[in-house]
Amino acid sequence: MAEEPPRHHATLDEVAALAGVSRSVASRVINNAPHVSRAKRESVEKAVRKLGYVPNPKARALATRQAGAAALVISRDDPEVLTDPFFGQVIAGVAGALEEADLHMMLCVAATPRGRERVERLVRSRAVDGVMVTALHEDDPLARIAGESPLPVVFGGRPVGFEPRHYVDIDNVGGARDATDHLLGLGRTRVVTICGPLDTEVSGSRNRGYREAMTLAGLTPLPPEEGDFSEASGAAAMTRLLRAHPDLDGVFAANDNMAAGALRALRGAGRAVPEDVAVVGFDDLDVARITEPALTTVHQPIRGLGREMARMLVGLIAGRASGPLILPTHLVKRSST
Repeated sequence: MAEEPPRHHATLDEVAALAGVSRSVASRVINNAPHVSRAKRESVEKAVRKLGYVPNPKARALATRQAGAAALVISRDDPEVLTDPFFGQVIAGVAGALEEADLHMMLCVAATPRGRERVERLVRSRAVDGVMVTALHEDDPLARIAGESPLPVVFGGRPVGFEPRHYVDIDNVGGARDATDHLLGLGRTRVVTICGPLDTEVSGSRNRGYREAMTLAGLTPLPPEEGDFSEASGAAAMTRLLRAHPDLDGVFAANDNMAAGALRALRGAGRAVPEDVAVVGFDDLDVARITEPALTTVHQPIRGLGREMARMLVGLIAGRASGPLILPTHLVKRSST
């Protein structure tokens, strides 16, 4: 009597393929983990029944330790940051990519000691499967917390002073250089810059791009006036620059909010834009379209930054290696130049 061929045991990959979901989603459904949509849960359960899938006990024990969530940590001490258009787009990008992976997003605004303690407890308790950290300042304690985390970590922007293995950033130097080159190409020779807080990598990089462009053009870069990325700080910085350099004829502001403030200060000082002073911002936020005049700016893929941070983290959670990613920028010309 001929022996029966060994019975094929369905695999988790086969269940995922039949259900039309990722392997991690199939695993979470089988292990009754949270944060899976009803439609995907039903698809996986149907595939399990059809294939006669039986979970491996060891794999099941491992999978049940998954939290089904990822944390986005913003190093700011002001909850109003959540109304900032820049961070709003970052959050939207992160949320969209995590939704694709059926991971729940946990949002933490943490720059105070109490906030950082919450993040440490979150990491130690493994209440999330991975962490994204952004808006770090120099010597930020959150960098240490993230660096010591047993969980996968992705940085949004390079921290000051070290380069982590896993981060997503914008070509800040190149974008700032393009902005300054544009002003110089218009024949402006007294170009000044308004930078963000200089204890952040983004501000240092954009100031470096300005300095490189000025130096390559044979001009002396002027010391930056520092703001805090708000419209009010841009107006105050512009007022100081007009006092220090009354013959200035071009301004590169390191974000659109500060550029909008600069436009307001120039108008108050009786300087016509762009006839007397040309102005370029950075970000291409909605405010750049409604300033008077409309703002020439450097477009950066802000939502893409959040999306790629989350995708990189999802890959790390799944065990896929990933290196740093730098996203490109491009200049958007409007009426302020």
